[in-house]
Amino acid sequence: MPPTQEPPAGVPPGRTRRLRRPALALLAIAAIAAGGYFGGKALFGTNEATPTAAPAPPAIVVHRSQSEPTTAAAVGFPAFATKDTTRVGGADPAADAAGVALAVYPSTGGVPGPAAVTLVPDDSWQAGVAAASLVAAPVSAPILISGHDSVPSLTADALSAMAPTGSPATDRKQLLVIGGAQAPSGATSASVDAPDPARLAVGIATLRQKLVNAPPQHLLLVSSQAPSYAMPAAAWAARSGDPVLYVDKSGVPSATLAALKRYAGIPVYLLAPPAVVTDKTLQAIRKVNPQAVRISGPDPVSSAIAFARYSDGSFGWDINDPGHGFVVASTTRPLDAAAAAPLSASGTWGPLLVTDTAGALPVALRNYFLDLKPGYTDDPTRA
Repeated sequence: MPPTQEPPAGVPPGRTRRLRRPALALLAIAAIAAGGYFGGKALFGTNEATPTAAPAPPAIVVHRSQSEPTTAAAVGFPAFATKDTTRVGGADPAADAAGVALAVYPSTGGVPGPAAVTLVPDDSWQAGVAAASLVAAPVSAPILISGHDSVPSLTADALSAMAPTGSPATDRKQLLVIGGAQAPSGATSASVDAPDPARLAVGIATLRQKLVNAPPQHLLLVSSQAPSYAMPAAAWAARSGDPVLYVDKSGVPSATLAALKRYAGIPVYLLAPPAVVTDKTLQAIRKVNPQAVRISGPDPVSSAIAFARYSDGSFGWDINDPGHGFVVASTTRPLDAAAAAPLSASGTWGPLLVTDTAGALPVALRNYFLDLKPGYTDDPTRA
């Protein structure tokens, strides 16, 4: 069953081509077997055929003790790479988030750190996906993952290394604390908390609007109950700053409905198939915004690809040709979507795609990559 888009967006259908010598820039962060998977020469902001000569930032953040060093592997820093693909094998999303944040904002080499850092709790993927809008410029606050009662050592080390100072774009706040995440003492902070994902997401959208002093350009609606379908929204939120709001399978929470009314006239996009968010729910959304669009596929892998291909004016990735970076995450670790969000807000601005298998790429994802793979017929310089 092919991916669906309602109404049709006019995106060119996939093209089958006979190509050789792949030059696909692939970025990936995923829980494959026991570790994470991340990849891409575009990690440090280049999409050129020739890699830059600048060295990667140091892998060691800080040594806590001789018996427990904070090593490259511990923070999920790229431990394996080819020309086009890099793996970040963090043991958990907190490690992946620290590795990605330090790769985007290295603590050495004169690269300025972020003005603020976003902290999300380790037990709420909903908080992580919704907080991804705070990663987008001008707030530009990468996500780190914390507990409710303590701050993991890797998160504390990454915070210390990035040393956020606050700026006018963050209302002079150094930390943006979401969903009751524990924060280190002594830093200026703004907090958003709520008893359920819908109200939390609306609170995050309100915070971003206050910081940027402008309403959103678009709204993304995702299921609060189906993380594998919601994960790709984090990458677009980080790229664009568009808020992510939550709906249920069979209804629209009152907080979300109030936000839709408040943002009347702003384009709305639902990233979920009817099996995840029913047509009845979509009709309820369309009573407030008649132009609301559903973007989906029959499964999480296909749905993410449909979103990567989608375009509607200034909304959507519109990736239907070669020359782009990608982020790939496992559906088994939805918080990796939040951890990887800074990669979609910098460098080659790659969308998040998902995999539901550890041993091989799903067929739909492999075919999508093959469709986009650049190549040549006779002359390699034409690749």
